[in-house]
Amino acid sequence: MEKIKVDRINELARIAKQRELTDEETEERRVLREEYIAEVRRTLKGEMEGKK
Repeated sequence: MEKIKVDRINELARIAKQRELTDEETEERRVLREEYIAEVRRTLKGEMEGKK
């Protein structure tokens, strides 16, 4: 995942600690998190298949 997207996830987390996120920010965070999790799963799956 691009560093700028990870940075944005972290920025939204900091904002959420200070105030409630807007609907747009909440949706952006959801989409970014899904993308991040999908990438982690792909990487893990590739590593596991490579060790067989």
